[in-house]
Order: sequence, then C-alpha cells, then structure tokens
Amino acid sequence: MARFATLTIGLLFSAIAGLQYTGIASGQASGDGWITLFDGKNLDQWQGEAGNNATWRIEDGSIAVDKKDKDPKAIVSLVSKQSFADFELRAEFWVSDGANSGIYIRCTDPNKANSKTAYEVNIFDTRPDPGFGTGAIVDVAKATTVLKTGGKWNTYEIVAKGSKFTVTLNGVKTVDGAEDKRFPMGRIALQYGQGTVKFRKVQIKPL
Repeated sequence: MARFATLTIGLLFSAIAGLQYTGIASGQASGDGWITLFDGKNLDQWQGEAGNNATWRIEDGSIAVDKKDKDPKAIVSLVSKQSFADFELRAEFWVSDGANSGIYIRCTDPNKANSKTAYEVNIFDTRPDPGFGTGAIVDVAKATTVLKTGGKWNTYEIVAKGSKFTVTLNGVKTVDGAEDKRFPMGRIALQYGQGTVKFRKVQIKPL
C-alpha cells in the first residue's frame, strides 16, 4: 500500500512539473493576460482579406506571403479572426530598406484593411512625408521621433485605450496620447506591401 501511495505521489509531481513547462497555445491567454496571436508555428488566428490573391505561409518562424499577381507594389493584409477594443499589442517585425508595411488596429472591415477602415501604425522608412512614416499613426499622429527600421528586427508596442493611442518603437515612444474616436473596436491586420516584410511574434493583452 505504501509503495502504491509513493508511486501515485510521484506521478502527481511529474504531471505538475510537466504542466509548468507547457507553452500557451496561439489564441489562449496566459496567466498575465497576454494572448499569443502568432508564435511562429501556425496561422490559426488569422485569415487573408477576401480576394487579396495571396498565399500565406510560415518560413523560419515568420509569416511570409506569395503574391500570385507578382505585383511587387501590391498591398495585401493578414487579418486576425478576433476583434479587440482596448488593448496593448506587441509585435516583432523585419523589413527591407524601402519596404512599405504597417500594422492596422481596430480594423472595421476584415476584407478591406486600410487607413480609412482602421488605424494604421506605419512601417515605411522612405515615405515622402517622414512625419507620417515609420512610428506614426497615418492621418492621426505624426511620429515625434523618426526612426529607421530597415534590415533589422524591430519591436512595436501599441496601446489603444478608449480614444487614446500610444506607440513605442524599439523602446522609443513615437506617439504619446494621440486621440481619435472613429474606430472604437476592430481586428488587427498585418500589412505586406512592397519590399520584404516579416512578422515573427504577435501578442495582445486586452485592457
């Protein structure tokens, strides 16, 4: 009997230890409230825009896309299946020099993600108007500090709370408390335009 009890306790501790090292699956909230939308393993939490003529895949732990029309300037977006209102978003991205990309937040039309249906946190180092380039929210807030992101991995931290927005790029706050009331809720969309664009890790924490 004692031997059986010892074996049972041993199995219980093994099970607990196993749970401590089990990762949080995409789309599930961790103990601190963060939801992993992309972890480098699957695209279960995402969908392409209807008719965007693109094939999405995972390459070396990052999201990649094949544009079937082969137009290097074509812009397509991968859209989250879930909608969010108030949140903090973290995303790691890599772009080539001259790439045109961005992250749409509170996208109200999952089949047409753009700056007219969502807030566009821009990634566009060579935009003719650098104020609304990388680090800015297009048509809402210019970047207070203009940073270059081409050819390296970068981290965006975006906070949307009510009508106020804060954007931090690589630890530098580029938008601080900008206000706009057009879109109170919507989806997240990752924009792939000209050049090479990669997103490696995307997490969101509802507030």
